[in-house]
Amino acid sequence: MDLQLSGVTVLVTGAGQGLGRAIGMAFAAEGADVAFHHHSSAEGAEKAAAEATELGVRAVAVGGDLRDPDAVTALAERVESELGPIGVLVNNAAATRMQRFLDSEPADWAPQVDVTVTGTLQLTHAVAKRMVEHGGGSIVNLMGDSGRVGESGLLVTASARSSTVGLTKSLAKELARHRIRANAVSLALVQTDNLDSHAGGTDDERMAKILRQYPLRRLGRPADVTPTILLLASPLSSWTTGQVVSVNGGYAMP
Repeated sequence: MDLQLSGVTVLVTGAGQGLGRAIGMAFAAEGADVAFHHHSSAEGAEKAAAEATELGVRAVAVGGDLRDPDAVTALAERVESELGPIGVLVNNAAATRMQRFLDSEPADWAPQVDVTVTGTLQLTHAVAKRMVEHGGGSIVNLMGDSGRVGESGLLVTASARSSTVGLTKSLAKELARHRIRANAVSLALVQTDNLDSHAGGTDDERMAKILRQYPLRRLGRPADVTPTILLLASPLSSWTTGQVVSVNGGYAMP
């Protein structure tokens, strides 16, 4: 199926490693020009951009601290100057930490809120203004299922991630007049290089306990997630906006 993404400029945040990198490569495989954003994973983003260009598309690695308004503006300007108007924004970057709430301090909460909430707002604001000027676009926000259903040991992460639901639905209602769609993809555990920190350990006993929570009895893989993101970004989903789609192996059901 042709997803009609060829030649579209796509910006994926947190794309120097893990799922973000896989998302960027999936767009490149569909013929999109991709900006792989990174903050601390510059080497991974550069390698991803190089691999994407081998597929015959344009690609660039762009660094920037999403908590810094000036860096966000510079990031968006660089993407558009090198690849053209941003047609798709995938908000993947987030800060997470597994920690019991009663063992935490306010200083532990700030990075998660600053990156996941404030950083996402700042970049979305900068890109959405450009999308309005260019006649529309698609925004896909990623979040963890903890933000929908709650999870012990991830209270602050869940609080920050739950903001994604309100952001997505509000963007969809406010920006529809500008032909901008916004949807969210809610995920359970996906096997990436960061799995150990997200799962709280990956020893056999811990993994067996985790897998019992999944009706499909396995964790997700990036390839399980990217098709949904691609479809929501695609013009084929032109009548879909304001939705939160769960891709989670049955871990939580609406």
